[in-house]
Amino acid sequence: MDSYPTSGKDDRGEPDGNIGCCGYILMFFSICILVIFFPFSLVCSLKVVQEYERAVIFRLGRVVSGGAKGPGLFFLLPCVDTFRSVDLRTFSYDIPPQEILTKDSVTVAVDAVIYARIFDATMSIINVENAHASTKLLAATTLRNIMGTKTLSEVLSDRETIAHMMQSTLDEATDPWGVKVERVEVKDVRLPVQMQRAMAAEAEATREARAKVIAADGEMKASRSLKEAADIMSESPAAIQLRYLQTLNSIAAEKNSTIIFPLPIDTLGGLTRR
Repeated sequence: MDSYPTSGKDDRGEPDGNIGCCGYILMFFSICILVIFFPFSLVCSLKVVQEYERAVIFRLGRVVSGGAKGPGLFFLLPCVDTFRSVDLRTFSYDIPPQEILTKDSVTVAVDAVIYARIFDATMSIINVENAHASTKLLAATTLRNIMGTKTLSEVLSDRETIAHMMQSTLDEATDPWGVKVERVEVKDVRLPVQMQRAMAAEAEATREARAKVIAADGEMKASRSLKEAADIMSESPAAIQLRYLQTLNSIAAEKNSTIIFPLPIDTLGGLTRR
């Protein structure tokens, strides 16, 4: 993994501060300018960075040893030192919708959002040209690669797993850039219109089949209850007669009609006992 030197030497084995004879001569003239134009030179030499910022100082093109400066006040040598400030706050990116072909050959449009921050200002400057833009492009590519290994049902149901996989992959890839990916969220998964209709029809058929099973189960339980009630009533003829009268009363109340019994109830009871 490439990173900026931290052992006190640069890539060629020379000390970080070794800027050569010309460099020391330029530093001497810079100090002379600072002294001659004092205190006006302080306006150009003193810089301030905010609490959430760090300043990476370059002296004749080399990173000054000691790491990034800040927050607060720091000093620059005129005409020799330059600096770049880096924002360490968490930033977020909306990954635009990506047309992805899933493992089961279904085309879906997926968009996501990532939250990341720069944890090493020096690495984010010297190891990558634009840490923010590079992280955004890498996130879009990682989203397509991971979604391509999932089926449609996994994409719809396992969003948290997919987001965790994306976070791990991005965090590992952006570590040399000094970027820490803190969170990834899959925002939306859009299906083609034909697929939406097919899934809606499938869901409706599933609901109808489930309703039929529930209705059949209810009919079976009702039949068992009726059989048990009939067995109990068959043991008591008086119960049958009471039930018969109750039924006639219900019919009369609903239809508002007069009922004439052609036969006595006792005769009907004798017939039921045969």
